Amino acid sequence: MTVTDAARESVESALEQGPLFSHLNPPPSYDLADHPVPTGREEIWRFTPLKRLLGILDGEASDAHLTWDTTLPDGVSLTEISAEEAREIGELAPNDRPSALAAANAGGALLLDVPAEAEITEPVVLRLHGESVDDLVWGRLVVRVGRHAQATVAVVHTGSARYSAITTVLAGDASNVNVLSLQDWDDDAVHLGRDAIQVGRDATVKHTSISFGGDLVRMHANVEYAGPGGSAELLGLYFADEGQHLEHRLFADHTAPKTKSHVLYKGALQGQGAHTVWIGNVLIRKVAEGIETYEENRNLVLSDGCQADSVPNLEIETGEIEGAGHASATARFDDEQLFYLRSRGVSEKESRRLVVHGFFNDLIRKVGIPSIEDKLLETVEAELAKNVLRDASFVGSSVTGSEDS
Repeated sequence: MTVTDAARESVESALEQGPLFSHLNPPPSYDLADHPVPTGREEIWRFTPLKRLLGILDGEASDAHLTWDTTLPDGVSLTEISAEEAREIGELAPNDRPSALAAANAGGALLLDVPAEAEITEPVVLRLHGESVDDLVWGRLVVRVGRHAQATVAVVHTGSARYSAITTVLAGDASNVNVLSLQDWDDDAVHLGRDAIQVGRDATVKHTSISFGGDLVRMHANVEYAGPGGSAELLGLYFADEGQHLEHRLFADHTAPKTKSHVLYKGALQGQGAHTVWIGNVLIRKVAEGIETYEENRNLVLSDGCQADSVPNLEIETGEIEGAGHASATARFDDEQLFYLRSRGVSEKESRRLVVHGFFNDLIRKVGIPSIEDKLLETVEAELAKNVLRDASFVGSSVTGSEDS
């Protein structure tokens, strides 16, 4: 039985036992008529400033492209395929207007293929670069990792563009897959992305989404399971500056029993008008007995004038689970941490720097790609220099949030 066949059986089983779709994730469809232009009043769009999308949702066809530079270890291939081939391979259908437009307008897809049994020790790196925000670019990528294979894939975005992309990751049975998406755009870029992941039987997947650059970035990561025993770890890191809007949406759809998901996103904000949004959602279907899940979001507010929205959700259709919970908190600098460092002779600026690095460091070290981990630490330092380390005044300590389990 193929991964696609197993996934189909799992979805059919779930459909027989309960509602198929979450209220926060519309039904998947390639038909644009099923994804009307949003008004901003819809639940899934109410946090997004639609006027700053610069016409992406109008869906105009475009010949513009990003420049691609790749590092492909031996045994890994990257080929162009048709839209029909992408569907036949098992591409997960779009479930919002940006991803449906990307599927319709990309003109085909790229297939990154890791064969079964392969152990790829060197990271596969795809570097995408845009030249101008005037360019409207559509992207479509399928990452297929075969049974019992092991691979790390990093997709790095730089430069400037208006970019909307749909990405599917198919992790074969008992595979071990590490996927990273890095949004390191110029300040004027707009990026809408959807990464949809299918976790095979007894497979392990780690997905990390990191957003620093861009004027508006909205990333959506979806996970579903093609069989029992699969495990998914969803990590995220973001740092919003003055005027930036960084939005991350997560959906773990437990479509099989004995599966696991763990979500951890951390973000920092500084500067007037900096806005971050994190929406987490876990759906535990009736068929998904014996699952474990936990989602967590932490935000650190570094200056006045910022806004962090954090909304965790759990939808549970069976009581036969091992554990489920969520936590969300937004805080300013911890006075006790700062006092501890200052009382030991550490300067105020250095104390603030150490607190922020400590906030991010454990997550950065989970990325699993040393060169990118080092770059992230440098980027955090550069972000701090823009505001926190320059301005001696900083906001006091307060915490808001919720925890449930």
